[in-house]
Amino acid sequence: MGMRIGSGIDAHRFGPDRPLMLGCIEVDHTHGLVGHSDGDVIAHALCDALLAACGGPDIGVVFPSDPHWAGVTGSRMLEVVAEYVTRAQMVVVNAHAVVVCERPRLAPYRESMQSTMTAILGGPVTVHATTTDAMGFTGRREGIACQAVALLETL
Repeated sequence: MGMRIGSGIDAHRFGPDRPLMLGCIEVDHTHGLVGHSDGDVIAHALCDALLAACGGPDIGVVFPSDPHWAGVTGSRMLEVVAEYVTRAQMVVVNAHAVVVCERPRLAPYRESMQSTMTAILGGPVTVHATTTDAMGFTGRREGIACQAVALLETL
């Protein structure tokens, strides 16, 4: 049996009149993240990490900016990527995401994010959060970034 690791990163800016979706759940905040999909940076970063680990294409190839994928949820994206993992005859050993934002505070949502994404992927997913101490676009509260890593094992 072999193991493979992959990493992913994503960032989106805030925009009005959208719910804030992070880790496949809705988070209470004044603005959501702008994107062709629901803007869920955690799901997106995890998708890229999982695709890299299983030898798949990147997220832009799997979910091109065409009308078919407009508004797609992070949950659905993770489901599709889980199919890539299965077709590669691999399973998720674990996945981890680090969210970078000043606001909102994510601690009250962490358990729900983790359990939701773990259920979708069939392997443990953890989420941590940090700030940039008011530096850069996340520090100015213009958006949110996320970096993720995934470890897969061949069956």
